[in-house]
Amino acid sequence: MKKKILMESITIKKVTLNDIEQLQNIGKQTFYETFSGANTEENMTKYLEEGFSTEKLVDELNNSNSEFYIATIENRVVGYLKLNFGHSQTELQDDKAVEIERIYVLKELHGKKLDKNFIRRQCKFQNKKMLTMFDWAFGRKIQGR
Repeated sequence: MKKKILMESITIKKVTLNDIEQLQNIGKQTFYETFSGANTEENMTKYLEEGFSTEKLVDELNNSNSEFYIATIENRVVGYLKLNFGHSQTELQDDKAVEIERIYVLKELHGKKLDKNFIRRQCKFQNKKMLTMFDWAFGRKIQGR
């Protein structure tokens, strides 16, 4: 019998430089789970090394117009989210909007609405009226209010 996940049991925490290893681990794992079936092992290895290098993540964490959050359940990191504001947004660049650049949860939690809860809680916290997101896999912009 599968254990039901209660949304109240999810903790969302803003990532700091002290959390870089957790961010690297969840980033690599969820990206691999999501995209490995459509890429070569060589391409995956290259992206995981470059895209989640300590240097790259430190640069992203030091950007005052971007924020990372990790989601945990019972002290286990299960997903992460990257938000962009203002000029760090890739599309709209509107001060009243927040852009979700990345949102990933563990494959075992797909279909549990963790991503929706993650978005709702963070956008409410940010008090933003519009949400934009670029779907990397399909090359399309997604916008909502």
